[in-house]
Amino acid sequence: MTMESGTAAAPPELIQLLTPEGERLDHPDYPLELSTDDIKGMYRDLVLVRRIDTEAIALQRQGELGIWASLLGQEAAQIGSGRALGPSDMAFPTYREHGVAWCRGIDPMQLLELYRGVSHGGWNPEEHKFHLYTIVIGSQTLHATGYAMGIQRDGSDEAVIVYFGDGATSQGDVNEAFVWASVFNTPVVFFCQNNQWAISEPLERQSRIPLYKRALGFGFPGIRVDGNDVLACYAVTKKAMQAAREGQGPTLIEAYTYRMGAHTTTDDPTRYRLASDLEAWKLKDPIERVRAYLIRNGQADPDFFADLEAEADKVGATIREACRTMPDPPPLAIFENVYTEDNPILRAERDQFAAYLESFTGEGAGR
Repeated sequence: MTMESGTAAAPPELIQLLTPEGERLDHPDYPLELSTDDIKGMYRDLVLVRRIDTEAIALQRQGELGIWASLLGQEAAQIGSGRALGPSDMAFPTYREHGVAWCRGIDPMQLLELYRGVSHGGWNPEEHKFHLYTIVIGSQTLHATGYAMGIQRDGSDEAVIVYFGDGATSQGDVNEAFVWASVFNTPVVFFCQNNQWAISEPLERQSRIPLYKRALGFGFPGIRVDGNDVLACYAVTKKAMQAAREGQGPTLIEAYTYRMGAHTTTDDPTRYRLASDLEAWKLKDPIERVRAYLIRNGQADPDFFADLEAEADKVGATIREACRTMPDPPPLAIFENVYTEDNPILRAERDQFAAYLESFTGEGAGR
């Protein structure tokens, strides 16, 4: 059913299938049949992705990463939508979709390589059907729309999903992507993780109406889902992706959630938001509600949770060790994979930098 959530001042209507207390709800438009193993699998994803995030934050604080963009509080939106994708669907992320990356089979260390500054991305987008992280706010929506137009012309039965935040909805690129996707009826799902804060700017600085209602002005449907409900995120995304594959065009999904941590490790959220808001959202924790559901329905025993905690500890230890021992790339590797083909300007810059490096040792250190 459609539930109300959010702050007391402005409780939004949204699709919810699992309450914060772990009670299962039905919705006529989003019937969902998942086995116990399916739900336990999602719970495992949520726990391990949060552990990866926690370890990455600690590694940044210890000087092992240059920066990190946390997903704390947004795990359900990412795992739910990520698990709803078909094997041939393409995902276009921002720089925070670590949960979706996990669902697409990306080794977490490849994410850390990027934030450590030792690779340009580290994975093959086509192999994983997961594009490279995008730092420029909102630009990936145009990439995704263009890709969707391409596969549409190829006659493919694939669909595309693109992730962005509430702040990105104010960018021209996002609105242009909406126009093109609508006019050409492209098979793309726009997945907005509305975590309430675009760095230090609150949601009310982005829109005077709920974000999902913007879709109507562009001529396609918009839906608001409880972004802390992994089951609802899964069901809503699955239906929207299927609609895209069937030629029904784009959908905007607004996953209403909350960024429980900092925007990045360079940010201090205590300077611009109230601690009481954070405490209120902790009661809607995406992991705790699945745990409550499993316990109240007798679908998981203490051994399951103990084994998962041990697995999370092992994942954390593996990540810490791998990050600290990660080799630095050769200095000239920065010029690799910049263009598909070599060109005179790139060669001149590479040769100049190589000569500069050799001036320190005389032994061709950069080569």
